[in-house]
Amino acid sequence: MMSVRPNVFYKKWSPLMVAITVSSALFLSACNDSNTPADTKQMQTAADLSIFEGCYTVSHDEPAQIKVSQQDGAWVMQMKEPASAKRVWDDAEPLEVIANSDIPTYFSIDPDNVDAVIGRPDRVLVLAHVKPVYANIDPLLDSEYLSYIYRGANTIYRVECDEVNTDILANPHSNIVIDNVNESSQ
Repeated sequence: MMSVRPNVFYKKWSPLMVAITVSSALFLSACNDSNTPADTKQMQTAADLSIFEGCYTVSHDEPAQIKVSQQDGAWVMQMKEPASAKRVWDDAEPLEVIANSDIPTYFSIDPDNVDAVIGRPDRVLVLAHVKPVYANIDPLLDSEYLSYIYRGANTIYRVECDEVNTDILANPHSNIVIDNVNESSQ
């Protein structure tokens, strides 16, 4: 014959044990939640943006075309002016930190492989710094820097800044004449 005592104990203490278990689980999950907006924002602002300070170009053989610097505590970018402008760099444009969750909008790279991303508020220009370890193992990357310039993404190269005007707007193909093949053979 079964004893009544264990059944009574179970009925009395069961709701209390469930409540303790649920509250413990909630307490522990709240302590371990690392994806809160505040944590995410803190991680983004903790990125070392000084890795972007310097000048960039699209080829090792070309002079600097973009300059990133810090002015009055804010990050800015400048573009090289043509020789006719009588100044080397244009007016500074503000840059802002871009969330790692937005990386796929601009680059086809896993956000875990990126240290930091900054861009203009209009997103015409976005710069990303790829972790050096990843840049060394990805055969498609020959630089740690990526740029997204008006709908196109590519690697860019950090080069020495210079204060020399260059005519970056010149068309190197302007003196080339292309004849119609059919007309010239007649």
